[in-house]
Amino acid sequence: MAKSSSSAAPRYNFASGPAALPSEVLAEGQEALTDCLGTGLSILELPFSGPDFTRILTAAEQSLRHLLRLPETYRVLFLQGGASAHFAYVAQNLAAPADCAEYVVTGLWSRRAAAEAARYCRVRVVAEGRDAPPPEAVWDRAPGSAYCHITTNETADGLQYHWLPAAGDVPLVADMSADLLTRPLEVERFGLIYASAQKNLGIAGLTLVIVRQDLLHRPCAGAPAVFDYARQAENRSKVNTPPTFAIFMAGAMLRWMERRGGLEALAEENRRKAEVLYGAIDRGGYYSCPVAAGSRSLVNVCFRLPTPDLEARFLAEAAGRGLLNLQGHPAVGGIRASLYNPLPGEAAEALAAFMDRFRRS
Repeated sequence: MAKSSSSAAPRYNFASGPAALPSEVLAEGQEALTDCLGTGLSILELPFSGPDFTRILTAAEQSLRHLLRLPETYRVLFLQGGASAHFAYVAQNLAAPADCAEYVVTGLWSRRAAAEAARYCRVRVVAEGRDAPPPEAVWDRAPGSAYCHITTNETADGLQYHWLPAAGDVPLVADMSADLLTRPLEVERFGLIYASAQKNLGIAGLTLVIVRQDLLHRPCAGAPAVFDYARQAENRSKVNTPPTFAIFMAGAMLRWMERRGGLEALAEENRRKAEVLYGAIDRGGYYSCPVAAGSRSLVNVCFRLPTPDLEARFLAEAAGRGLLNLQGHPAVGGIRASLYNPLPGEAAEALAAFMDRFRRS
């Protein structure tokens, strides 16, 4: 949440990323910039191979494992690149150039992931969905594929899987940049999960990769050493200098989630926030949501107004009332309210109240 003085109206940050951060996490980061955990050094100065940073890295991984109930058969990698870079690295690590990888396309980011992977292996789009994930029964699967990729939440389109595909012989891979750690997850269904950090896990500069141990021996089709998942797993994410400050902030965010009651409690809070906004969208027939009701995202609420001029006015007036960063993705347009874990419930209530007033104006 954006800061404000006690006498000023609150300001709420609905940005899709970098997203809002809890004030106590920001305070931890501020302290670490001058004296990290009593070392007398800034987190920006700590040697990444030294014992102090190793403790930070270990604590972050332990918190993640606790929150996700992560089996020991999975390795956790703290890497750079952003999820968009890992569109390529996933293909390079899991498929040889002659292999086929399957992609389910449900929006902007899964479409981009498939296009990038096609530079390194053969790609088959096995199903597409515009307003909902296509039912698994219609996926045109083929045995022997290197992996099958989904994007569990399309941040630009406001579409989310509220069910998970069955685990099978072909490893399931998921870009979970927007909704990892927003709800409980059956990790065992997946061979590999990757997620950018700047939505629910802290600040930009870090990509989390969770990969099943047996997949670390797949062919690596020319990936740089620093993005060879097997090599990074062997070296505890330290083949090169990792994004140390982003990892510190991720650890602080994970501890904050633990204090909030874990993923079950966060999922309930996120559901309530989304219900408030979708209620405002569905009242009166003024706003419209392009996603089928059962597939609407609980973390990226996307909607339209009757005309582009009204959308521009809506954004300007909302910003004037402290409701910030509501513009949709440039490739999609419209309005988008991102409701990641740190955004408080009162932010959704304030936006819904504004939407009701704007509709009546």
